[in-house]
Order: sequence, then C-alpha cells, then structure tokens
Amino acid sequence: MLKIGLTGGIGSGKTTVAKIFELFYIPVYYADSIAKIIIESDKAKKIITSKFGNVYADGKLDNKKLAQIVFSNKEALNNLNEIVHPLVLEDYVNWCKSMNNEKITLIEAAILFESGFNKNVDKIITVTAPLEIKISRVCKRDNVNKDKVVERIKNQIPDEKKIQKSDFVIYNDDIKALIPQVEKIYNDLILGNF
Repeated sequence: MLKIGLTGGIGSGKTTVAKIFELFYIPVYYADSIAKIIIESDKAKKIITSKFGNVYADGKLDNKKLAQIVFSNKEALNNLNEIVHPLVLEDYVNWCKSMNNEKITLIEAAILFESGFNKNVDKIITVTAPLEIKISRVCKRDNVNKDKVVERIKNQIPDEKKIQKSDFVIYNDDIKALIPQVEKIYNDLILGNF
C-alpha cells in the first residue's frame, strides 16, 4: 500500500483537497478530526488535565480555553502535541492495517512534519495558498479576528519549508482549479510517476 501524507498550513484548503481525493476512491484518515475525538478519551483527559489544569467543561474539551493556552505558548503547544500525537499515530497505524486491500491511502494532517507522521508515509503532498487568502478563510470559518489567525500561523512550519520536503504541491489560490491538480497527482501515483 502506498501511504500518502497530505498537509498544509491553516486555511490552505487541505481538507477540501482530501475530499477531492476521496472522489477518486482513496480512503482518507483525517488526523486532525481523529485527534479531536482522542482528546476527549479518558486516557487523554487525565494527562491533559494534569498538564494544563481543567480545560474540560461537563466532560467535553473547552476548545477556546485550551487554544488560549497553547496557541500563545509554544512550549504548551509542544506539551499538548507530545500527549496527543502518539495516541493518534497508534490509531493511524491500526487504521492502515484495516486498509490492507487498498493500493493508496491518504492521511490528512495539518502538522504532518511537526508530529513526525511524515516518517510513516511514502509520499507527501503540501497544499499551499497565499497568506491573505488563508487568513480570510480562517477568519470566516472560525469566526475569529486576523490577529488570532496570524498567531496560529506563526506556530506552524512555513509552507516554503513544507514544500521543500514534499513530493507534490497543490496551489489553492482561488485561481488554479483544484480537481485537475488532484487528478494529475492521482494519475502519477497510480502510474508510479514520481
């Protein structure tokens, strides 16, 4: 099985690209969504509460409270990642085992490199977009102000560095159509043209 990593900074449109890959019948593991489920598990709750205090309300994670802690403090973000990443990786490995009849699978992860998940894939695709477009998308999607988005972007590896480590790049700049870019990569992967 060929394991593909799909990444991109916040607001790049990587989830949209992942959904397009699904149209080509490629199973997608959404690491960020799975992490949100795992972070609600009893195992994660105990560890997170011991590190960050009570960031849960009525048994559910208070995302805003945790975001205020981790997105303004790189060490706190690293601590959170050290808790969540191994749990997500374990789940991803099990998912891959369940997909053993597939020729290609894809993991969509915003922090593919930061988490070390890039070591568990064969090829990497980075989705990129101009900074102002990313900021606009996230402000609309999350109903937050520009400063909050810029703060989050600063905590991620710049697209330029991700692109250097990637096998393919998709430009989601609202000019180039996404489907033809995905289709070309899909065909290259199927034919082994990489």
